[in-house]
Amino acid sequence: MTRTPPSSRTSTHRIRRPLLVIVLVAVLAAIVVALGLPLLKPSSDSDSSSATPGQGSSVRPPAPSLPDRAPPDSSQQERRGPLDEADGVVPDGSTVLDDDVPAVANLDADLLAALRRAAPDAADDGVAFTVNSGWRSPEYQNQLLRKAVAQYGSEAEAARWVATATTSPHVSGDAVDIGPEEATAWLAEHGAAYGLCRIYRNEPWHFELRTDAPDRGCPRRYADPTQDPRMRP
Repeated sequence: MTRTPPSSRTSTHRIRRPLLVIVLVAVLAAIVVALGLPLLKPSSDSDSSSATPGQGSSVRPPAPSLPDRAPPDSSQQERRGPLDEADGVVPDGSTVLDDDVPAVANLDADLLAALRRAAPDAADDGVAFTVNSGWRSPEYQNQLLRKAVAQYGSEAEAARWVATATTSPHVSGDAVDIGPEEATAWLAEHGAAYGLCRIYRNEPWHFELRTDAPDRGCPRRYADPTQDPRMRP
C-alpha cells in the first residue's frame, strides 16, 4: 500500500484551508447583499444608536406636512352686524340739537339750521321736537323697504311709504321725521316761516326744507311718495 508522504499531506491541508475561508466569505457576502444590508458602515454613524432623532441620527423624522393653502384672512370672514346709529338708527329721545347722533348730524346743513331756529320758538309754546328719523344709510333704507314690502304685500304698495335708497331724501339728508304729534301740529301751522314743509299727505311727520316757503308758503302736498316726480326712476 502506497502512502502519501507527510510533507505532501501538510501541503494539501495548507491549500484547502484558504480555499474554505474564501468560499465562506463569498457565501456570507451573497447573504448580506440578498438582505439589502450595507457591507460597510460609515464611521460617522458608529454611535448613532444612542442619538435621538434630529441630533446626529442617521434616521430623521419626516418633515411636518404643510396645509394646501393658507387660512383665509379673518377680515374677509367678517360680516356686518345689525344696523346701528352709524346707519341712522335714532336713539329714543333724540332732538335736533344732538350733534353726536349721525341721523341728526348728517342732515343737510340748511335743513338742520332751520330746525334749530324753530325748536326754541316751539319750546316757548311748550312743544318739544324729537327726531324719529333723519339721515339714513343706503343699507338702512333698503332694510326699511324690504320690511315695507313684507308688511304691505307688494312693492307698489310699499312705495307709498318707503322710497328706494337711490331716491329717498332721507339718504341724501334732505328729510326729517319729527314727533310727537304736538310737534308736527306746531310745524304744520308755523313751519313755513322757517322753510319747513310737510311734503306728503299720508306722512304728516315728514318735513323737508323749501327755501321759498317763508315768502310763498309751503307747496301743495303730494298724496304719497308715488306722486312725487323725484321718486320715479
